[in-house]
Amino acid sequence: SLLALAFILVLSLSSVTASSPARSAANNNPISTIPTLPSQAGAILTPEQLQSPPGTPTKVLEVTMGSDAGAKPVVVLPDSAKLLIGAGGIYGAFLYYGSLQEDVFRFVAPDGTSFKQAWYLQVLEALANVIIGFIGMQVSGPTAGIPLRMFGISGAAQVSAKACTSLALANGLSFPVATLAKSGKMAPVMLGSLILGGASYTLREYLQVAAIIGGTAIVSLGKKKGSGPASSLLGVFYIFLSLLLDGVTAGFQKRLKTETAKVGVKPKPYDFMFWTNLFMCLTAIVIAGVLGEVNSGTKFLVDNPEILSNIIKFAICSAVGQSFIFYTIANFDPLVLSTVTTTRKIFSVLLSIFLKGHSLSLMGWSGISLACGGILSELQSKGGGGDKKKHSHAH
Repeated sequence: SLLALAFILVLSLSSVTASSPARSAANNNPISTIPTLPSQAGAILTPEQLQSPPGTPTKVLEVTMGSDAGAKPVVVLPDSAKLLIGAGGIYGAFLYYGSLQEDVFRFVAPDGTSFKQAWYLQVLEALANVIIGFIGMQVSGPTAGIPLRMFGISGAAQVSAKACTSLALANGLSFPVATLAKSGKMAPVMLGSLILGGASYTLREYLQVAAIIGGTAIVSLGKKKGSGPASSLLGVFYIFLSLLLDGVTAGFQKRLKTETAKVGVKPKPYDFMFWTNLFMCLTAIVIAGVLGEVNSGTKFLVDNPEILSNIIKFAICSAVGQSFIFYTIANFDPLVLSTVTTTRKIFSVLLSIFLKGHSLSLMGWSGISLACGGILSELQSKGGGGDKKKHSHAH
């Protein structure tokens, strides 16, 4: 399965990076005034195709200008194939990623110890993303003049949020509860906006957040006796802290976009992936070093090679999944990505329940239904009329 993901990753790299030269060529030619579809920038459409109703399948040809005019036109993948690659890659990589993450923290060594080095895990995960991001950045061409200070702050906040999620799992919080709770990351964003002022929310948005949080709490309380350890207070504390850091990260990412706009720089997708994960990795190295997790974590992995294999696959899935996210962003509307990533979380929860031995009572399943309803309602509102909102927030 990893070989299949790696093969599709190569396709995504070439597709994302190919769009930049095509756009540049279009800007330097008079023919670039012909309207183009968002997902087909740089491609030339015939008048008949331009007059076709929305959603009509079209064959799009990439046309080279100048000395290459005699070259054979290249047929671009249809949107349905692109969606299959993007969504399939995200589902495949992150469903497996979630399963591996749960396996890592449920693993018990022969001597009764378990893996607790969450910051060390973040070092390895971020490192894999740095490598893939660097390759993608070299292929697409690095962007000069990027304001690295804000990348550093954003990366530090983001890796802290991810580490707290891992710490929640390491301290007894079940994977389904942690995943559902993380779906309610809008809660700290709303709370911060209300405290600081300048934002207003609809009744529907309050109900959505309440459904996700309430459903998560019901799931946590609705496990059947003997189906696994109860969620510890420390695990709940860490997932709450992770949600708060998600809100902080969203604010820093918003400032990062403002800073790059001020200096007239527009980083490419793999610029974001490389620089963000580089600072995430550096932050995690420092904290893991201070906590002594580098030595203890390495020793644990050497003594337990089976968990080392899971962690390597976990880190690769993270990097491959990020690449598919960027591929989807480059080819589709943000709502498409939001739909894929949101439904993926729901499937991750269900997969964990059915495959990892989480037995729920009727109350637990009602909590799953309530939380998933809140998640899907939030997704539907994004596609329905996010136009008339009086506020803005990052997801």
